[in-house]
Amino acid sequence: MQNAVLVTIGDEILSGNTVDTNSNFIATELKNIGIKVVQIFTISDEIEIIKNTLKSAFELGDLVITTGGLGPTRDDKTKKALAEFFDDEIALDEVTFEHLKGYMERRGRIEILERNREQAFVPTKSTVFQNHYGTAPCMMMEQNAKLSFSLPGVPYEVKPLIKDQIIPYLKDKFNLNYISTRIVSVVGIPESILADQIEEWELALPENLALSYLPVGTRVKLRLTATGTDENLLQIQLENEIQKLFPIIGDNIIATSEDKIEKILGEILSEKELTISTAESCTGGHLAQMLTSNPGSSKYFIGGVVAYATQKKTDILHVSEGTIERFTVVSREVSREMADGCQNLFKSDISLSTTGVAGPGKGEDGKDVGLVYYTINVNNESETFKLHLPHLDRQDFIYFVSQKIIQDLAGILIEK
Repeated sequence: MQNAVLVTIGDEILSGNTVDTNSNFIATELKNIGIKVVQIFTISDEIEIIKNTLKSAFELGDLVITTGGLGPTRDDKTKKALAEFFDDEIALDEVTFEHLKGYMERRGRIEILERNREQAFVPTKSTVFQNHYGTAPCMMMEQNAKLSFSLPGVPYEVKPLIKDQIIPYLKDKFNLNYISTRIVSVVGIPESILADQIEEWELALPENLALSYLPVGTRVKLRLTATGTDENLLQIQLENEIQKLFPIIGDNIIATSEDKIEKILGEILSEKELTISTAESCTGGHLAQMLTSNPGSSKYFIGGVVAYATQKKTDILHVSEGTIERFTVVSREVSREMADGCQNLFKSDISLSTTGVAGPGKGEDGKDVGLVYYTINVNNESETFKLHLPHLDRQDFIYFVSQKIIQDLAGILIEK
């Protein structure tokens, strides 16, 4: 078993009302046991569409995992589509019904057991993996030595089914290769130039290693993926290849393991025993959210202020009213005073500040959409930067600016 196909079923995904987080989680878990996801489908809950997609999925992969479309009513089209596709019929499974009954009893909801009785009806050829966090079970079907798993769509039900039951089952059943991945984060080099600089190194990579370029803002992540039967040897092989990069682009590498920039910065802050605080306006607290998303962030993150209203910049951060009147609230000078005020307020080693216009309309002082100033204070040293990003919508602007600030700080600290 080498290739998998994921199928997300549900109009709520297609309409954009719900984000598909299941596919990302499942693909990561499969990758860790040597199974590569080669295709992801997102489809509506219609019998013929589901059947046609299953046909295409089995042509592409050895393993098909569907999420969503399983409900407690008789008009559950996903279950009917499975039965028709596998030439089967649906019947009550007593073991699943007893599990469902126990689930309802433990939650004091036994009065709605009969309303959910249909959840215990499954294709007769299926192997059932019981759901301990919901009412819809997972059903496994087999065809021509290929497997299909059909799961509910709720993420907190999907995760334990995958992690605790399906992944162990696949590992026991198949002799799987290991897939090991390392991320090298590179800053200060555009992707096209980076590709030219490391071309000779890339062409010399062993056959079982694959390289991907993943731009994130102004950072390029080089993802190295190794496949083989010995996990320890793969890790050694990856490390050896990464070490060969340092003589070529070593000054531009800020990390060789972690993927997310906030985790990279968190490790640097912890290693250097530095504290940090934030004073945000246009980023609306996203900087603080990114910094505190790391386990253990309380060791270095002291606190933050979202001084969105102009008056709060003066009241809380002690930005001079004269500075605002002279330079306007979206200015290099106000950004600097916000960072200084934040550093004084929280007594932190580092402070970050943002002031800008996220859009869609111009700022109150007439500044253009997409303009932002941000300041990075490290102890007694301060530097203020300007960006103009008129092409980004509001959410992308906030995300890009926050990523860029954390990346810049990580680069500054690495050089010290």
